[in-house]
Amino acid sequence: MNLPPGLISPLLLVASNIFMTFAWYGHLKNMSTKAWWMAALVSWGIALFEYLLQVPANRIGYGVYSLAQLKIMQEVITLSVFLPFAMFYMGQPFKLDYLWAGLCLVGAVYFMFRG
Repeated sequence: MNLPPGLISPLLLVASNIFMTFAWYGHLKNMSTKAWWMAALVSWGIALFEYLLQVPANRIGYGVYSLAQLKIMQEVITLSVFLPFAMFYMGQPFKLDYLWAGLCLVGAVYFMFRG
């Protein structure tokens, strides 16, 4: 299957954000009793996979999207990945503020992608 670059880039960004979210926040659940430097080393190991997906995602996407469009896409994807992570993996309750933040990002997407 030959996907267009405009679809490959966001898909790679979603995958990279999953790794990024676990690298940044997963240690709070799994390694809270370990030394901070141990958590940092594990996080760096996870973040390597994030970069192995994120760098090609941005290089592929830059031919299709502007730099600003890539950045706002990244932020929307980050919040979209973070919300289920926070609720289902970390056990955080849903807050209406997540919805308001998402609506603000919808506005940002509008301004970045309008003709």
